[in-house]
Amino acid sequence: MNLPRLIASGFGSGLVKFAPGTAGSAVALVLGAAMMHLFPPALPLAAAGAYLAGLWAVRECAAEDDPGWVVIDEFCGQWIAMLALATPSPAGLLAAFALFRAFDIVKPGPIRTAERLGGAQGVMADDVVAGGIAALLIWMVRTGWPGLLD
Repeated sequence: MNLPRLIASGFGSGLVKFAPGTAGSAVALVLGAAMMHLFPPALPLAAAGAYLAGLWAVRECAAEDDPGWVVIDEFCGQWIAMLALATPSPAGLLAAFALFRAFDIVKPGPIRTAERLGGAQGVMADDVVAGGIAALLIWMVRTGWPGLLD
């Protein structure tokens, strides 16, 4: 496996046969929780790095149509969703995972529009927007009900 395919597949997590996007998001969730616990500033850096590496890797793999095995976009979006959490609590992680996956699967409004950019940008953009919307909702819940997701 070459480096672009290794990155695009989320270090192999996208190669599972059933629900590769969910598998990639789950791996990203665990890695993100570890980053939050060990060194919180690593999470936004990892999200930005996943975005840039994803653009490169997807272009190198010529993955124009977002094949299921490409999950670096899920890593990026999942980490963006987690940015609104104060701590990696079980309730917060579950909310970030569920919201991100729901938005990524259903693709309402701006998420679908972002996907239509096409090419590597479209592959990455819909998950960035889905993660951003999930983060916004998490922030709203944390603001309205302090302690609920902490």
